[in-house]
Amino acid sequence: MNDKILRLAIIITVTVLHALIILFLAFNYNAVLQDGPENARVMKLTDLAEEPPPPEEDLPQVEAIAETMIETDTTPLQNVVAPGTFLTANEYLPMHRLSQPPRFDENQIAADLIYPPIALRSGIEGRVILELFVDLYGVVQQVRVLQETPDGRGFGEAAIRAFTGRKGSPAIANGSAVSARYRYPVTFRIR
Repeated sequence: MNDKILRLAIIITVTVLHALIILFLAFNYNAVLQDGPENARVMKLTDLAEEPPPPEEDLPQVEAIAETMIETDTTPLQNVVAPGTFLTANEYLPMHRLSQPPRFDENQIAADLIYPPIALRSGIEGRVILELFVDLYGVVQQVRVLQETPDGRGFGEAAIRAFTGRKGSPAIANGSAVSARYRYPVTFRIR
């Protein structure tokens, strides 16, 4: 009887050992320890990000075209908004909340854009994406360069000069004029 119990104990022990070896070899036990599905009530900081900008074909395109090079020592006249009159970014509605974006005279913008002389002499073309802070009267209060390609060739500064203090029609949201943040691309091309 002891032989039978001993054999049975050995068979059970060997079976359990084989089952454990197969379990560790066949299954990735790290995958079992991973977190469960993400809780829908938990928000990450990335969930609060602003809507992405609209596709480029929806935005107006303005080109600065340099046909001849003009060198001058005088600075162009421009409307400069007094310091301290800027509103905070929280008071401006983002683009995705507008019914109608602010509008500017694109012919006047193209006329006011001055092609950077260094880039013109080098034969370099560029592109700038601006973020305009337009108040509820349609006046550009602040201008930021979001992207400048290529960097350091003066395209960003030229675009800022063309938009500083510019007046247009204000943005509309729910039927009334509002202050808005607006992304505006400017392309510089040599012809």
